[in-house]
Amino acid sequence: MLFNSFEFLIFFIIVYTLYFFLSHHWQNRMLILASCLFYSAWNWKFLILMFLSITIDYFCSNKIYGSGDKKIRRKFLFLSIFVNLSILGVFKYFNFFLGNLEAAVSWLFPALPFEFTHALNIILPVGISFYTFEAISYTVDVYRGIMRPAKCYWDYVLFVIYFPHLVAGPIMRAKDLLPQISQPRVLRLEQFYEGCYLISWGFFEKIFVADNLAKIVDPIFLAPPPYDGGKVLIAVYAFAFQIFCDFDGYSNIARGLGKCMGFDITINFRWPYCSTNPVEFWQRWHISLSSWLRDYLYIPLGGNRQSVAMTYRNLLLTMLLGGLWHGASWTFIVWGAYHGILLIAYRIMISIVKKFSFSTGAFSKGKTWFLIRIIFFFHLTCIGWLIFRAGSMAQVDQMLMAIFIHPFSVDMVNSMRGLVFCVTPVLVIHAIQYCRNDLMVVLKWPIFLRALFYFVCFYLLMVWGVEGGKEFVYFQF
Repeated sequence: MLFNSFEFLIFFIIVYTLYFFLSHHWQNRMLILASCLFYSAWNWKFLILMFLSITIDYFCSNKIYGSGDKKIRRKFLFLSIFVNLSILGVFKYFNFFLGNLEAAVSWLFPALPFEFTHALNIILPVGISFYTFEAISYTVDVYRGIMRPAKCYWDYVLFVIYFPHLVAGPIMRAKDLLPQISQPRVLRLEQFYEGCYLISWGFFEKIFVADNLAKIVDPIFLAPPPYDGGKVLIAVYAFAFQIFCDFDGYSNIARGLGKCMGFDITINFRWPYCSTNPVEFWQRWHISLSSWLRDYLYIPLGGNRQSVAMTYRNLLLTMLLGGLWHGASWTFIVWGAYHGILLIAYRIMISIVKKFSFSTGAFSKGKTWFLIRIIFFFHLTCIGWLIFRAGSMAQVDQMLMAIFIHPFSVDMVNSMRGLVFCVTPVLVIHAIQYCRNDLMVVLKWPIFLRALFYFVCFYLLMVWGVEGGKEFVYFQF
């Protein structure tokens, strides 16, 4: 069931109406049932898999918390992590690793009859990467003593299965969401207004911006070579904003739905294309994933507490896992490695600047230099997006070659017009939000200005919005 569908509208109206008339206890139980129905719209059988993971994690967390024996605590922590990663590994990565094993053996021993790549027809459960990371963070936090395990099994079930963030995040931490589940929620009118704004803006990002940009992106990336460098360049720019508006749109809708029900769901994006360096980018892009990787992988590996070489190793391993988390493909792994290299290169550059006390004077502090850095890093990010979107590394090579040989063409003009038309409203709003450092700045405008903004967005949606309820990009992850 997609957020951008008529079925979901009916579903949420029914759920929200019931929510108003139920007590806190029955609100939670109703939300569990609603979330099960929401997920069952894809495949009800995977609910069994999810509840298996939930039950094991709940059992292990209580055993961890109730034991003073370090060995027993580690045993149950290992059991929880092993079960979650095993489920994720089988459903998401089994055929990928099997196929690469077959290719490696065939290359080393070409005379051997060795073929079993598609022995299993495995369907990827929707949202498995998101709820697996949530489950792991829960048991690890209990083990670290950051939080107590949930007193009620059904509260923990709702934490994992709560439908706004279930299939595409944000990746919630139990210490943030569980207290909101276990305590009665107060519905405030101001929070309802914020929720409605986030939902509306999320739909605008998805239906008007992302889905229209997909019309520019998909024909280029799905076409066979040779490629027109100018068209590829526009498609890469378009994909940068498509994936942002698609994912940020989903996150805003999820946050808005939560606010309407009294929940505070974490912010997942904060103007990532205003970043001037890779560190800042990962503090602004998919914040719930980047902070998860920092807290549960980078820091446990040693972070930057060890030698410089070990710090670089930890960065690269963390970003490689971040790439692999997105999917079982070499393009995702290379994309992760690319961002790991950018982070390492930035650290090296900063250390050189500090060592030799380089300074460019007042120019380095001016708005011009700031804009240059934003534009430069945006293009570095776009190279990563080309890798991310491409179907294979061979396509990456062909497209990069086309861009560098013939970056301009007559045929790219129409695509450029479509790109500018779709992206301009988002750029304007984000520029205002960034300057005011306020994601909710629209709600503080004078009423006539807000009314004009709502009218323009509604008009663009009605006239140029893409019908049909296209799936969100991050559902495949």
